[in-house]
Amino acid sequence: MTEFVWDPDSYRALMAEEIPDYPRLQAELTAAAIEHRPRTVLDLGIGSGLTAKNVAEALPEARFLGIDASAEMLAAAARTLDPERAELRESRLEDPLPPGPFDLVMSTLAIHHLDGPDKADLFTRIAEILPAGGRFVLADLIVPADPEDVVTPIDGVEDTPSTLEDQLAWLAEAGMRTRVHWRHRDLAVVSAKKQPMARAPR
Repeated sequence: MTEFVWDPDSYRALMAEEIPDYPRLQAELTAAAIEHRPRTVLDLGIGSGLTAKNVAEALPEARFLGIDASAEMLAAAARTLDPERAELRESRLEDPLPPGPFDLVMSTLAIHHLDGPDKADLFTRIAEILPAGGRFVLADLIVPADPEDVVTPIDGVEDTPSTLEDQLAWLAEAGMRTRVHWRHRDLAVVSAKKQPMARAPR
C-alpha cells in the first residue's frame, strides 16, 4: 500500500469541502468513544489530532497514544494535543500495533485506505490489544448499498472503502460485538466491544 500524505495546513478545509458531514462524523465518534470513560486510548491514523483533541477534552483523565504514517501530520498533532497527555509515533496501520492493553482504540477516516483483507487483519490485531470489555470505535467511509448515497470523492486506489456489512462481519470474526452508532450515506460510526474468551469446559 502506498501511503497518502495529507497537508496538515489544508486538512480541515479539505475535510469540510469533500465530506460535508465531517463535523457530525467527529461528534458521533466522540460520543461513542466516551461512553465508558476509557483511561487509555490508542488513535490509529491520528492525523492532525483534531478528533483526538475533541475526545481528550471530553475525557480529561485519559491518556492518548496516536500513530500515523505521516511525519507532517504528527507534527501538526503535536501542536494540537497536550504533550502531557498524548504520545505520538510514526507508524503505518500495517505495522505491529503498540502492545497495550488499551481501554479504547479509535480511528477516523484512516482505515478506508486499507483493502478488505488488510482491514480484517487490522481488526484482529486490534482485538488482541483490547482487554475483555475494551472497545474499538471506527468512524470512516463505507460503500453504501445505494450508489446515490456516495457523497465523498474517492479514487479507488488510495481510497478503498468496504461495505458496512463486510466490516461488521470482520469485526465479529475478530471476537468483537458490534453496534452501529451512526450511519449516514457513505459514512458510519461503529462501536465494537471485545468479548471475553469462552471458558473451556471442565
